[in-house]
Amino acid sequence: MRQVRQQVRKVQPKPSGSNAAGATRKQRERYVQSGGMLQGYAPDYVIRIGYISIAVAVLCVLIIAACLVFLPPVYGWPDAIAASIAWVLPIALLASFVGPGFRLALKDRRSEPRLVQGQLVGASSVSTSIGLGMLMVQTRGGVEQYLVPPARLKQVPGNQVNIVLTVTPHLKHVKSVGVMGQRMVGRVEPPVPPVMRRLQLLPVLTPLALAGAAVIGDDAVALAPISPAAVHALLAVLTGTVLGAAVYGVSYLLQRRMMEEVQALVPRT
Repeated sequence: MRQVRQQVRKVQPKPSGSNAAGATRKQRERYVQSGGMLQGYAPDYVIRIGYISIAVAVLCVLIIAACLVFLPPVYGWPDAIAASIAWVLPIALLASFVGPGFRLALKDRRSEPRLVQGQLVGASSVSTSIGLGMLMVQTRGGVEQYLVPPARLKQVPGNQVNIVLTVTPHLKHVKSVGVMGQRMVGRVEPPVPPVMRRLQLLPVLTPLALAGAAVIGDDAVALAPISPAAVHALLAVLTGTVLGAAVYGVSYLLQRRMMEEVQALVPRT
């Protein structure tokens, strides 16, 4: 009996908390490796966004240099450094959100697209990305999901047919969609819930609001007549940090609420 009890204790399942955390981390890594929020968009479009982001980053560097040159004679070095620190945040956000997609877009420009063939599982002209629809294909490796421009989904029927996609290897931008088989059933698009429109804008508005709140809060306090200088600089940095954290917290709560509304719209079987 003791041996049986020992064997039962040995085969008890381990807690799944670490596995869930590891799976979430892997999903985030795959999301970033596929371009993050720029996944699915055309490489030329992503490259234009990258060049605009580089110009914005250069402007932020110039503002930092201006703060370090013109503010010390008036407010002192602590306030000048505090005022310039806030402008590092937009550069960091651009590097984290735009940088991965920009690098993949440059690779896609030099790479040949690949063919993906499989059976159509589902299609929708709306997704969580602005201006992109969604296409699900059953391939040999399993069900794969692609973000597709809605114009290329017009020819996709409602019945299960074989389709062929031309996809860039890195950003997974769908360049063409071919249908193999008879289009027996027309695809009916349901009305788009308003929550989906708001959910599409949230990933774009959150970094802008976060950077704006941090910069405005930091620089507004840094340029205010407060003494002594060390306390003044500390208050400026704390104000920018608190406002940025508040924006992030509100965005997180809004995203959770919107996702709950979206899940409530999914029919239950």
